[in-house]
Amino acid sequence: MIQQFIELGQGYGDVYELCELIQTNEKRFHNAFIFISNKGDQKLVSVGVAFRPVGDSKFMPIYICREGIPYNQEKKSKRLELFEEALGRIGKKAIPMDIKHSSYYSETYLFYQHLIGILRMNHFIPPLQ
Repeated sequence: MIQQFIELGQGYGDVYELCELIQTNEKRFHNAFIFISNKGDQKLVSVGVAFRPVGDSKFMPIYICREGIPYNQEKKSKRLELFEEALGRIGKKAIPMDIKHSSYYSETYLFYQHLIGILRMNHFIPPLQ
């Protein structure tokens, strides 16, 4: 199984696209994630959704809106609420995870590889085959 992150953007208007992907691919839905990271004294959220492969394909896409949503536990961002509402319409919830900010890594590719490892290790996505 090949898993790959597909970045839609940084969580501004692209959250609407991610919500639409959730609705139109309900049968392929595997898991959703809320990745919480710190950059300095600011908490930021990335939202992501993993979909099952199509047909006999061994490719699992994980669509993500990376680190563009401010995070505040007392007052949720409207974009985070939209994401959770889209998941609620199909009867699902996102898995929250605290992670390191992508700026910690020298390349975005390494950040995504690290996340894939974490998701595999916690059995949130299938292992490498």
